[in-house]
Amino acid sequence: MIKRAIRRLSLRGLTIAVLALFLIATVATGISILAANRVTVARAVDRRIEAIADLVLERDAGEKRLPTPLLLARIATLSGQRDTGDIGLLLLGADGRRLGGNIAPRSTLPMGRSDLRQRDGIIGLSHGRALVRDAGEGRRLAVVAETEPFDSHRAMRTRIYLTGFGSIILIVVGGVIAFSMLVGRRIADQRATVEAIIAGNIRHRVPVTGSGDEFDRQAAAFNRMLDRIAELMDAMRSQSNDIAHDLRTPLSRLRGQLARMVEDARDPAQAERAGTALAQCDALLAMFAALLRIAEIEAGHRQAGFAPFDLSALVRDTGAMMIPVAEDAGHSLSIAIHAALPDFVGDRQLLTQVLVNLIGNAIKYGGDRITISLDAGEEGVTLSVTDNGPGIAAEDRAHALRRFGRLDTARGATGGHGLGLPLVEAIARLHRGRLELGDAAPGLVVSLILPGR
Repeated sequence: MIKRAIRRLSLRGLTIAVLALFLIATVATGISILAANRVTVARAVDRRIEAIADLVLERDAGEKRLPTPLLLARIATLSGQRDTGDIGLLLLGADGRRLGGNIAPRSTLPMGRSDLRQRDGIIGLSHGRALVRDAGEGRRLAVVAETEPFDSHRAMRTRIYLTGFGSIILIVVGGVIAFSMLVGRRIADQRATVEAIIAGNIRHRVPVTGSGDEFDRQAAAFNRMLDRIAELMDAMRSQSNDIAHDLRTPLSRLRGQLARMVEDARDPAQAERAGTALAQCDALLAMFAALLRIAEIEAGHRQAGFAPFDLSALVRDTGAMMIPVAEDAGHSLSIAIHAALPDFVGDRQLLTQVLVNLIGNAIKYGGDRITISLDAGEEGVTLSVTDNGPGIAAEDRAHALRRFGRLDTARGATGGHGLGLPLVEAIARLHRGRLELGDAAPGLVVSLILPGR
């Protein structure tokens, strides 16, 4: 149960919990020591005044009772001695009348042991202990001693405890806060590296301070892991690019031969077959181009070309450019920009390609109405393309974002290589954003959510 609760604690929660436990333990220890000190002093004073009372009330040999003059003489003797000069003594008669002594309290002291305060009116005493014993024949002997060797001793002792334990608390609290800030900063460095890698900057690494501590060793191990992952990715990307480039060359030659066959064909059937082969060859070349484009984007190299630009103007210009294309295909295209946006930092060319791809998909697969919208919200900027076509079922949307994830049954029978949406998603990730597919009821809404800069 305790282990489960600890696992659920955040760094801030764990820090607060440790500080709270330490404060409780420190305060409890201080109170316990203060109380134990007071009890120890009170017991020592009680033993002393009990010994003094025994001396006053001690009977000599043959005495059956102690006469009052003898008690008063002993009180006077003890009051004058050096080691008992600070002791208060009082003898009261059976009627409560003061018979003698060196103190005169304002109120009657109870039998047995009791605490004394300044309000009891004993001159020179702020805190003390009293012992009242029966002296025979109704008389009472009161012996009083201070528990503070000098005035305001208890207040000064309390201040000393508060100062001592308070300084310990401040030191520990400061140390815990500093440790929490150190751990938080190192975790933030690691998180920033992870976010940079997610955004496509595979070369980003966790900073190493050179101290050689646990954090540095952890960062070095993490960086070595990233280096190995980068090596493997580079190897895979290099092989994929080599394959794509190697295949593009013979495909380009094949396309040239097919184009000549179409031009030279005299038989219409032969020309049709050559034209079909030429179209398939063009589709393969487009697929390889898209794969190379995605690899380039995922490598993060395009971030070097990021610059501020007017995203609203880009949406307006691209939408205006695509309106004639949509109208030629029998679709209406409208543009809705709902907020004035500051300059956006990114790759203008890639975001233009995103918009062209999404509009092209809507023309190819959607209904007769297409809407481009641009909004600003809490998460940043949302660029959406909505159509009123058949849409994509919720259970098929994840498949639609996979490479070569064709959904011919959901969006019509028109062919495609299934790389359009993965390319758009790669561009979204490059800009630290994400791509979402939603239901336009009817139709599909494709939203590119980009963080504000």
